[in-house]
Amino acid sequence: MNLARFSSRVAIFAALALTGPVTTATPPAGSDPLPQDAPRVIGAALTSTGAYDKLTYLCDRIGHRLSGSTGLERAVAWTAERMEQEGVPKVWTDPVEVPHWVRGDVEEVAMVVPREQRMAVTSLGGSVPTPAEGLEAEVVIAHDFDELDALGESVRGKIVLFHKPIESGWGSPNGYGSGAGLRVRGPSRAAALGAVGMLIRSLGTADYRLPHTGALRYDDTQPKIPAAAIAAEDSDQIHRLIDAGETVRVRMNMNNRILPDAISHNVLGEIPGRERPDEVVLIGAHLDSWDVGCGAHDDGAGVVAVMETLRILAAMDRAPRRTIRGVLFTNEENGLRGGTAYAERYADVVHVSAAEMDSGAFPPVGYGVSGGDGAVEFLEPILAPLAVIGADTVFDRGGGADIGPLRKYGTPMLAHRVDVEDYFDYHHTAADTLDKVDPRELQKNVASMAWVAWALAESEGTLPRLPPPDEAAGD
Repeated sequence: MNLARFSSRVAIFAALALTGPVTTATPPAGSDPLPQDAPRVIGAALTSTGAYDKLTYLCDRIGHRLSGSTGLERAVAWTAERMEQEGVPKVWTDPVEVPHWVRGDVEEVAMVVPREQRMAVTSLGGSVPTPAEGLEAEVVIAHDFDELDALGESVRGKIVLFHKPIESGWGSPNGYGSGAGLRVRGPSRAAALGAVGMLIRSLGTADYRLPHTGALRYDDTQPKIPAAAIAAEDSDQIHRLIDAGETVRVRMNMNNRILPDAISHNVLGEIPGRERPDEVVLIGAHLDSWDVGCGAHDDGAGVVAVMETLRILAAMDRAPRRTIRGVLFTNEENGLRGGTAYAERYADVVHVSAAEMDSGAFPPVGYGVSGGDGAVEFLEPILAPLAVIGADTVFDRGGGADIGPLRKYGTPMLAHRVDVEDYFDYHHTAADTLDKVDPRELQKNVASMAWVAWALAESEGTLPRLPPPDEAAGD
């Protein structure tokens, strides 16, 4: 987008936003969002530093927010208190039992044959520790589960390295999604063949010896073996050596701890609807983060976008027609307990839509939507005012991990979409820090979320609902 044109449009929106209410009359029942609502909502977001101010506090004063940590519960208390201070009419927390895994202070992987070399490593979330003395074994490589299965008995007593380079962007055959299953299920698949440990090439797109953590899921029918991610460069080197006919042995030493489940909380803020309060427009993000950075993009940006959206919309000259509910979900990263608990607790609530922001504060491009027939067409005019920030594209298919459990009730699913070219440079790494977030892009993300929430809450009609699960098997 032409920068001068963008600046001019922002100035117009800002002027409209700062002139006070265009009308003080309550719109007649049955009317759609008034034309002046878009510049007021979008302009308010584009002229506020509120989201970045909150993100600064979250990152600098609280830090990482892994499930079970004091940081997460400090974030629960702070976000709830801040929303109340900023005028959100109704704020509360719901308890959720979450897993409690603690990264140890020993986290080492080193090649010992054909030469000694320490590697950049991070334990996978939920990994068991190695034996106290560590473990040492030969490495075998697999690029996918088919290659692993083909290795058969040759895996026994060895360490499996899943070596799969990752490309940028969503939808790529070699994107993040193509490798996440290796991380999640790889340890148990390797253990089933007798492996004593598992390594995975970092599922990231910035090769700066920056390993990415992430959750694994053990199969209780198999032995639990220690698992870690190593930097792309180290994995590439092992791959070259084995391709050249060398035997490679590595030593692993990690002292992670798996503790009893802990109590955490979902944080909820709500603007009750003036006409249809029992119909809920949900916007959400996850409050927890991995412990290696401060979760600035993943998902601190989403958290503060939800908070700022509620602040802006609570300050409008009238309440929305429907209820707008913001949910900061706990335990998305290593359990999804917050999203599951929310869906169970509020199964009787009529959610007319659910939107999730969990791809960082990169340039917004639009929304993906999953709903009944006509969902895309319904959303297109709603997104049209977001052309000013380049966020007016409607994509077929939407959703998110935390709102996913609501899908079985027919809730239309929205995914807040951004340009993710750089997202996996930082995702799940020690580099996911405040300095990676552009305040201007964060403002645009808030503008996108705030307008869509307001428009969906004010529209006379609602998104077509998803069909029952047995009818949506191919969705």
